[in-house]
Parts: sequence; C-alpha cells; structure tokens
Amino acid sequence: MTTPPAVPRPRDGGGSGGRTRDPYFDNAKYLTIVLVACGHAWEPLTYGSRAATAVYLLVYAFHMPAFALISGYFSRSFDMAPKRVKRLVTGVVVPYVVFEVAYTLFYRWAQDDPGYPVSLLDPWYVMWFLAALFIWRLTTPLWLALRHPVPVALAVAALASVSPDIGGDLGLQRVLAFLPFFVLGLTLRPDHFARLRTRRARLTALPVGVFALGTAYAVAPWLDAEWFYHRTSVAKLDGVPPWAGLLTTPALFALALVLTACFLAWVPGRRTWFTTLGAGTLYGYLLHGFIIKSSRFWDWYDHPWLHTPLGELAVTAAAVVMITVLCAPPVRRALRVLLEPRMDWAFRRTGS
Repeated sequence: MTTPPAVPRPRDGGGSGGRTRDPYFDNAKYLTIVLVACGHAWEPLTYGSRAATAVYLLVYAFHMPAFALISGYFSRSFDMAPKRVKRLVTGVVVPYVVFEVAYTLFYRWAQDDPGYPVSLLDPWYVMWFLAALFIWRLTTPLWLALRHPVPVALAVAALASVSPDIGGDLGLQRVLAFLPFFVLGLTLRPDHFARLRTRRARLTALPVGVFALGTAYAVAPWLDAEWFYHRTSVAKLDGVPPWAGLLTTPALFALALVLTACFLAWVPGRRTWFTTLGAGTLYGYLLHGFIIKSSRFWDWYDHPWLHTPLGELAVTAAAVVMITVLCAPPVRRALRVLLEPRMDWAFRRTGS
C-alpha cells in the first residue's frame, strides 16, 4: 500500500493556534512515519512469517488513520483564506505534481518502460495521501459547518465501501475511506489529547495493545490485509457480500480509534532527540517510496537470511534509520524548494 501519510507541518494546517510547535505532535508525527516506513518494509516478510504478519496487520489497522486524524487536527482553521490557499498549493499541490512525475520517471527507468504514462489523476504508490489531503482540506469548511460531521463522514465512508463504481481517480476510494478520521481530527481540541497524556491512559493502553497484538497473531493466517488498505470497495473483495461494508466500516473505524489512542498515549510529550524530525515527515513520506520500490524492483528480499527473526529485526532497523535520515534537517534544506516552495510570484499580495 500507504498510509502516508505525510502529515503536514502545523504551519501548513494552520490550526495549531500559534507559532510555537508542540513537541508532542512532532514526536507523534515522527513515530507515525516510522510505522509507515516499517509497514512498507515488512510487507515482503509477511508471506512466510506469522509474527511479521501479525505486527504488520496491527500497524496497518491504525497508522494511516492516525496520520489522517493528526492532519485533520492541524487543518481546523482552514477557511479558504488566500494565505491558507497558498499554503495548500505550495505544501500539497506542488509536491504532489513534482513527485507524481518523479515516481513515473523512476518507474520508467527501473522497469525499462519508457511508455509508462504520467497521470496526475492516478496517484502512484504513496501519492494518494497528498491527493486525499488536498480534497479533505478543500472540504474542511463544509465539515466544520455541520452539526454532526463525524457521523456524516462515517456514513459517506460506509456508502463508498459498498460501491464498486467509484473508480481510482485521485485514489477516491481511499480518500473517502479515511475521511472520517480527518473529520474527527477537525473536531478535536488540545484537551482531548491531554486526556491521553496521563499515566492512567498509558497504563490502560498496555493491556489493550497486548490484546490487539495477540488477536492479530491469531487471525494472521487468514485475515486479508486488504481490509486495511481500502484500495477497493468491499463489494470487490472475494467472498464478501456487498452490504458488509456497512458493518465493517464503523467496526474498523472504532478499532483504529482505539489503537490510535493507545499509540498517542505513549507518545512522549517532552522534547526528544527525534522531535525536530517531526517537521520533516512530508519529506520522509515522499522520499522513502523510492527506496521501498527499489527493494521490490531489484529483489532485495530474495536473501533467505532476511526472512529469519534476526533478518526481520535488521529490516526493521534499516527502515527506522532510512526514514530518520530522510526526515533530517539537511534533507529538508536540500529539497525545500520542491516541497515547500515560496512561489510568491504566483500569488497576489495579501495580509489575510
């Protein structure tokens, strides 16, 4: 799959209520992008390891919902004001166009397929999340105007899950599937997160997490991870009745929220060595796809040792190091012109 994920910087969302960065959210964003990278790195290991499959399923059950939720939280003040529209274009639209083209050219080179088409309507690999973020942000004023936005968004997601005709343009199936988490983020306030940042919440999260991991291990041999990808409607899954999405959508929503709460409860609230990396999650998200896809194109996982317990740990460590480097300040400085261009020349001067 992808979920990226990338979570935008607070200034891109415009909803943090000030210029001061809260280390808690930077920590949360870094740790979430680590889970994204590990999930992508673990996927080839799931074909022969029940333990790897269990951890993979557990992570995929909540890491992209967590990304969407945090993205919604930092989008609370998006109101179509010129300044915020500019940030939407420079922080989401431009990186989407640049990297969609870059990934296509990379695929042409790696697969020796010069005719592979460039299509901005068909997000390639991790790019779907930027397309989703663009659509979600544009609809933010609508969701904030509703009296009960989360139930409405959940109903939209449920209806989308049973519709086989939505199609893949802009990853619309995923856009609608993860929409409730973004909308929920729009409704959250700092005190909601404060309730998770307590000793009681952390202690409660431990047994819940252990139970979830045990359950994932029990169902690993037969549960299809496609349920968490949301790449297609439930109506297209083998052996699943079309109406099942009306039940599974709220069930998976609840599961993801519980696991996300457990995850956020254990995110450090103080400044750590990785706090500054939280500002670079967009960079790590967009760049790590090249490395992950290279591992598939050139069969890096063909080495039998990687499919042993020590090999699986080595893959995990490599994924953590990779995403950490890609989120680091030197990478951000080098690529800021592509991912955070100023583009003052393209916009009228405005103070709003």
